[in-house]
Amino acid sequence: MPILTPELCHAARALVKADQALLSEKSGVAPNLIKRFESGIETPPQDVLFALTSALEELGAVFLPEETNGIGVRLKFDKEERQEIVGWEDEGGRPADDNVP
Repeated sequence: MPILTPELCHAARALVKADQALLSEKSGVAPNLIKRFESGIETPPQDVLFALTSALEELGAVFLPEETNGIGVRLKFDKEERQEIVGWEDEGGRPADDNVP
């Protein structure tokens, strides 16, 4: 699990469409602490960061580990959404070189 930064927390909340009040309810962390953390004013202790991360994951965020492109966050896809995405991959026919000038 990557270290939760203020930017990742805010981005994850936006992806899962959760305001600070909902994140507070799900994580048990006071809304004013979430606001100060996302503003970069205060860094909460590790147990609070873990509670925030766990709540965001429960709401549908997936945190991506730091690799060559850095850390990130995306939405979790359910089985039906995953099948739909797999179907898109073959939508245009067989892959081949484009013949576009």
